[in-house]
Amino acid sequence: MLSLFMVALLSATLLPGGSEVWLARLWCLGEPMGMLWAMATAGNTLGSLVNVALGRYARRFQDRRWFPASPAGLARAERWYRRFGEWSLLASWAPVVGDPLTVLAGVLRLPWWRAILLIALAKGARYAVVLSLAQAWLAPLC
Repeated sequence: MLSLFMVALLSATLLPGGSEVWLARLWCLGEPMGMLWAMATAGNTLGSLVNVALGRYARRFQDRRWFPASPAGLARAERWYRRFGEWSLLASWAPVVGDPLTVLAGVLRLPWWRAILLIALAKGARYAVVLSLAQAWLAPLC
């Protein structure tokens, strides 16, 4: 179960990874569904909060040459984020766009409690769907 927490945590950071397969594997091995959901959600949420923290810290370096976003790019991202707002974190579960959204939430200093709430909601919903699909499609194979 701790392995699922770690895989989910690392998958939510800027490192590549996929916790869904590990979650489905553990479900097939008979681990309790509620505990699997809780561990995956907690690990993945914490990993995204690492991204939020990195975003908060990275803003200090925006005037450095090596900073990954140009001032124009950062301004464009801020306009986009202000347009869609903090609710865009409900897409934090999505591949490719989810990680940058969480970093951007940190750069723009979204209050911690709102980041935690929105990210946990998104991640929990994703893992509920993954477990439902596993139950529907993988049960005969397990």
